[in-house]
Amino acid sequence: MPLSISSICRNITPSTTLRLNALVAEKRKQGLDVISLAAGEPDFDTPEHIKQAAREAIDKGYTKYTASSGLPELRRALSEHIRSTKGLSYQPGEIIVGTGAKQVILGALIALLEPGDEVLLPTPCWLSYPEMVRMAGGVPVLVPTTLEQGFMPDLSQLEAAVTPRTRAIVINTPNNPTGAVWDMRAMEAVAQCAKDHDLFILSDEIYEMLVFGGGSHIPMASLSEDAYARTVTISGMSKTYAMTGWRIGYAAGPKPLIDAMDAYQSHATGNPNTIAQHAALAAVTASQQCVADMAQAFESRCQAVQELLRQVPGITVAPPLGAFYVMVNIEALLGKRFRGQMIETDGQFAELLLEHALVSAVPGEPFFAPGCLRLSYAINEKRLAEAVRRIKAFVEELI
Repeated sequence: MPLSISSICRNITPSTTLRLNALVAEKRKQGLDVISLAAGEPDFDTPEHIKQAAREAIDKGYTKYTASSGLPELRRALSEHIRSTKGLSYQPGEIIVGTGAKQVILGALIALLEPGDEVLLPTPCWLSYPEMVRMAGGVPVLVPTTLEQGFMPDLSQLEAAVTPRTRAIVINTPNNPTGAVWDMRAMEAVAQCAKDHDLFILSDEIYEMLVFGGGSHIPMASLSEDAYARTVTISGMSKTYAMTGWRIGYAAGPKPLIDAMDAYQSHATGNPNTIAQHAALAAVTASQQCVADMAQAFESRCQAVQELLRQVPGITVAPPLGAFYVMVNIEALLGKRFRGQMIETDGQFAELLLEHALVSAVPGEPFFAPGCLRLSYAINEKRLAEAVRRIKAFVEELI
């Protein structure tokens, strides 16, 4: 019998960032000094008290199954954490812990969507959102935004994208890949559109603690009673506590939806890693000074990378206000040649940059930002300066 792959898997586009990470790892094995500006993870080590909690969990034999929705004590701690950081009240039964925020988002989509239901995605957006919508049987509907808008949609754009099949809107602030932090006007536009058309809101707030320049993160569910009732708030340990590999994310929202997500998760994955859950418990209940320290370092790097990039000819920098990414527009450099090879797309630019300058950057196309690159400044400032020096030298060689 010939092997037949399902249409769902045939139509999934593999993660560009993970592929680039693999290429970087291969070049480093060859002894090459590659600087990666592609990885979406902090370069800091997981704080020691969190690692110690994991060691103690192993020593105490906390290595068995937990409830599929997570440790009861972790869900209680998250309830308090959400109250203290967002001012939102969720009971532990309205919270689910999953294997990273990505898995929680997919679980929410599966719990919400019927085949053919549409989901609005303001773009540029994280490249996994459209694929997860498709995996859940839905149809992604892109709502393009521009730098002039601050990469935030207005109400008229959202309204124009709604059809009778629209079921939900996914928002992400602070944003990957743009670093934009949505203001009240944009948040109210989403809340109004959702209310007018009875839509659900998936609010990915994984970068919520990384907001710079005196700004603040606005939780979607805090806007009104109606917004609270139709929003599932998603976050996790990865970015805030430098725990990317621990794979702990969580969602808070209406209990019927959380229960449905739990039912699905109980069969799809079961509980998230028990040891990592104990580490997460230490993360949210101990001092948050480590979070403040990392956020301060990222803010310093954010200012440094913008100053450095402004010295590179032919590119435009979109000033970020949060997360740890900066978008640079390279359209003025497309159509030029590098050592005889024409550069026509941001993907070709990124490939040549990696091959000849040993700097890894993510092309904008997978984020629906053609003609751009996403650069992560989650590396120390010395290496960041060297990376931009290499980019500048590469650009100056273009003809």
